[in-house]
Amino acid sequence: MMEAILDRFIVIEGLDGSGTTTQMKLLVEAFDTMHISCHAAFEPTSSPIGTLVRDVLQKKTVTTPLALAMLFAADREDHLNHPLTGIIERLASGTIVVCDRYKYSSLAYQSVECGFDRVQELNMFPDPRFVFFIDTPIDDCLKRIDIRSNERELFERQEFLAQVRDNYELIFSRLDEKVVFTRIDGTLDRLDIHKHIVAVLNSYSIL
Repeated sequence: MMEAILDRFIVIEGLDGSGTTTQMKLLVEAFDTMHISCHAAFEPTSSPIGTLVRDVLQKKTVTTPLALAMLFAADREDHLNHPLTGIIERLASGTIVVCDRYKYSSLAYQSVECGFDRVQELNMFPDPRFVFFIDTPIDDCLKRIDIRSNERELFERQEFLAQVRDNYELIFSRLDEKVVFTRIDGTLDRLDIHKHIVAVLNSYSIL
């Protein structure tokens, strides 16, 4: 049975456009600079399953909301437990893993159309030690999305993201007490957000 908490596993969450990818990259660069073994991860992954998920999100492929939730879960199962490149294998070797999104994104996004309990059943995966939530206003997220792309992805709509935000609040109110959860103002400069993340990790002797 998998342990409830995965030590040295750091997850960065937030709405689309909140800056999770930027913060993942900055944190991994910080670890690299300090010569600390670290692996950058993201979900959906670049695996065949993850690529199919991205095709659905980018509206290249059409499927049902539940099928998409199942694809996310399948991609996550492989991402965690792949015998050679999985997160659990990397953590066991002493490598820190920083992941741009994890099961909380599935619970927040897929629950809007599939129901919270159903999506939770598909995502009975272990928790990370650290969760950082980049709390960015929806309007700011959508402005950033429109700047970086001419076309929005499947879930990048005001009304939908409002429901996603509510789901995030529900998820974080139920986190295991062993998870170190930090909410950060997403309107701050990206380097200030990064400094906040580093300060929290420093307080736990991770950096």
